[in-house]
Amino acid sequence: MTGPAIWPAASTLAAPALRLLLRRRVRQGKEVAARLGERRGIDASTRPPGRLLWIHAASVGEGLSVLPVLEALDRRCPELAVLLTTGTVTSATLMRARLDAAGLERVTHRFAPLDVPRWAARFLDHWRPDAAAFVESELWPNLLAGCRARQIPTMLVNARLSPRSFGRWRWAPRLARRVLDSFDLIHAQSAEDADRLAALGARRVTAAGNLKFAAPPLPADPGALEELHTQLAGRPCWVAASTHPGEDEIVAAAHRDLANARPGLVSIVVPRHPERGAAVAAAAAGLAVTRRGLGEPPPSEGVWVADTLGELGLWYRLAAAALVGRSLVPPGGGQNPLEPARLGCPVAAGPHMDNFSDAVRALNAAGALTRVRDAADLAGWVGPMLDNPARHAAAVAAGAGAAAAYAHLPETTATALLELLARRRG
Repeated sequence: MTGPAIWPAASTLAAPALRLLLRRRVRQGKEVAARLGERRGIDASTRPPGRLLWIHAASVGEGLSVLPVLEALDRRCPELAVLLTTGTVTSATLMRARLDAAGLERVTHRFAPLDVPRWAARFLDHWRPDAAAFVESELWPNLLAGCRARQIPTMLVNARLSPRSFGRWRWAPRLARRVLDSFDLIHAQSAEDADRLAALGARRVTAAGNLKFAAPPLPADPGALEELHTQLAGRPCWVAASTHPGEDEIVAAAHRDLANARPGLVSIVVPRHPERGAAVAAAAAGLAVTRRGLGEPPPSEGVWVADTLGELGLWYRLAAAALVGRSLVPPGGGQNPLEPARLGCPVAAGPHMDNFSDAVRALNAAGALTRVRDAADLAGWVGPMLDNPARHAAAVAAGAGAAAAYAHLPETTATALLELLARRRG
C-alpha cells in the first residue's frame, strides 16, 4: 500500500476507537454531548442558501486570527455565508461570543469532523462548500481528498510548519506532496515556513505574513477598566505578561530595584497559566503581594498577581510598560509582542523569542523592542518608561508604527478567498 493510501485505510480502521475516544472526551468535558454527531460529520442543521465558504481553525488562537478576515469578508461580500469549524469546546464558546460581538450573523460555527473518510464525506456532502480554507497547520488528508474529489478549491491560510513538524512530514514524502498539492493557494506566515512547505512539495506558496500579528487590539471591559483605574489611584505600575516558571523571581527582583525610588509602585504579574497564582506569589517572598484571582485589590506597594483569564487587554491599557513573558529563561519561545504595542504599551522581551521572530524583526526595525536578560536589565528599562514622558511617548509611537505594518493582511487574505470562490463559481 502506497503512502497516500495508508492514511485513509488507517483512519477507517481507527473509527471505532475514535467513537470511544469521543465519548470519553465528553466525560472529561472536552466535547459537547449534544453536538457529538458533528465530530462524525452528522448535522441536522440546514445549509444556508447561496455561496458558502468553509474555514477550519483548530482552536482559540487560530480562530481569533481569522476574525479580522471574517469581518473583511462581511464588509466586501455581506451575502456570503461562512461555516467556521473548530475542534475544542473552549474555542466554540469563545468564537460564538466574538462572532456575536462583531455582528457576524452570516457565520455559523460547527465542530469539525475527525479525519475519517466516511465522516469527512458526510460533512462535505451536507454543507457543500464552494471553497474551503484551512488555518495554519491543519493538514487533514481525508478532508482535503474529499474537497479535491468534489472540485472544491482550497487554501491554506496563515500556514505554519515548525522544524519539528517538517521533520515528521519528511518521513512520508509522498503523502506530504499529495496533501500540499491539494491546495490551490498557500499563504505562509513567514519565509521560513514557505521554504519548508515548498521543500515538501507545495507549489503555490507565498510568504504573506502572520495573521496573528494583524489581530484587533485585545478587548477590555470598560467598567472593569474604570474600576482598576480607581484601585490603582494613579500609582506607577508596569506589567510582566504571560510569565512562566523561572521568570517570576526575576520580575520580583526588578520590582525591588524599582521600588527603592518609586513609592507606591505596583508590579502586575500575569502568569500564562492562572493556576500558578500561588507559585507566583511565593516567588515574591518579602514583598507585599495580593492576588486578583482571590478577589484581592492591589497592594499599596508591591506585586499584584493577576491570576485570571482574558484580562491582558486591561493590563496593557493600564501599564506604563510591559515585559512579554516566556522569553527570559530557556526554552522560552515568547508571546506576541505586538499585543502590548498595539495598545500603546512599550515592550521589552528576553532573549528567547524564537516563536515570534517576524514580530521581533518588525519591532526591532521600528526601534520598538528592548531586549533584557536579567532583573538589572529589566529594572533599567522599566524605570525610564515610568519616569521619562518623552521616552515613553517615543516608545509608544514606535510600537504603534510597527503594529500597523501588518494591518493589510486580513484584507489580503479576504481578497484571496473571494478569488477562490469566484474560481468555483466560474
